[in-house]
Amino acid sequence: MRLIHTADWHLGRRFRGIDRTPEIAIALEQILQQAKALDVDAVLVAGDIFDVPNPTAYAERIAYQFFCNLQAAGIPAIAIAGNHDSASRIDSIAQLLSLAGVRALGKPRQSADGGTIHLNTKSGKLCVGAMPFASEQRLLDANSLWQSDAGDRRQDYRQIVADLLQNLTNEFRDNTVNILMGHMSIDGARLAKSEASYYTRDKYLLSSQTLPPEAQYIALGHIHIHQRVSKVSPAYYSGSLIQLDFGEAEQEKGFCLIEVEPGSPAKVEFKTVSCHKPLKVLKCNSDNLDKNLEAHQYHPGFLKVIVDLDSPQIGLADRVRQICSQALLIEPRYPDAALETTEVIERDRANFDPEQEFCNYYQHRLGTTPQPTVLEEFKSLYKKLKETVN
Repeated sequence: MRLIHTADWHLGRRFRGIDRTPEIAIALEQILQQAKALDVDAVLVAGDIFDVPNPTAYAERIAYQFFCNLQAAGIPAIAIAGNHDSASRIDSIAQLLSLAGVRALGKPRQSADGGTIHLNTKSGKLCVGAMPFASEQRLLDANSLWQSDAGDRRQDYRQIVADLLQNLTNEFRDNTVNILMGHMSIDGARLAKSEASYYTRDKYLLSSQTLPPEAQYIALGHIHIHQRVSKVSPAYYSGSLIQLDFGEAEQEKGFCLIEVEPGSPAKVEFKTVSCHKPLKVLKCNSDNLDKNLEAHQYHPGFLKVIVDLDSPQIGLADRVRQICSQALLIEPRYPDAALETTEVIERDRANFDPEQEFCNYYQHRLGTTPQPTVLEEFKSLYKKLKETVN
């Protein structure tokens, strides 16, 4: 049996005002073509289909068009909600999605209540224990949330998740391909730092021991870097489908191709998809800035430009974008000695002097005083801002 494992599409993602959905649509088209060419039996989508609970109509159209195209190719899909998705929304349209050959699950549930999904594929029987993202509020009752302390809640949450995952293996059989799919954070996984950090730590950080050993393959979503959880575990993150922000710059993106038979270990291969708008980070200083920018003038994606400076330069962003209009972030960096923290002093707002505060900030941050031209520019900007607010 041949399966595709993908996750973390984040359709509808906006980055610095730019909608990344067209890029994701191109990546999904590559997966569709690969699914046809590889003659896969099913596609597993491990959560975060969308970037927000109420996605745009365009984002929804791309997702549903992908599923319809899979159905036209005779390839069924199983999809679960991630922490960015609306679990209720996905459950409410699950019956409609089934018409497109998609078995969708929004909220976690036990095996007997529909948490385990069976598919009769052209290569045999597939059994998938599906575990959508489980929020603490959804799993713990009101009494636990209000009356127990944080440590007890953490233990209760982790125990419930562990019990649910084990329950989802109840219908695994010797003559079926047995897969577990979940949207969760496993301890030891390398983070891209573009994930929702609250849901990757504390109570939401689960031990790899939580994962039942009965599964032949564990398809994970939530962490944006493709990786195997450990050398002894069949658990893999497929990673995000495009480079979502500069923490993922220059990372290869793609999906996991799984070949597996009942009772045998899964063979896993990472298949890359091309990034339509690749992200790149440039590190420069004031001397080599123009040379580095000119070398990347025709970079097809987006740039983050880090510039090491001794002191602020007026018009730095304009200088960068005059050569590289695709630079989304320009980050000046100053010597470490100038970044020492200083004591925060309470001041009377009625006696607030913006020019003096700016000079103080300059002195604390850079160990010097602003040049007259810099101070005049600040005064002009402050005046415009004050007029706008008033």
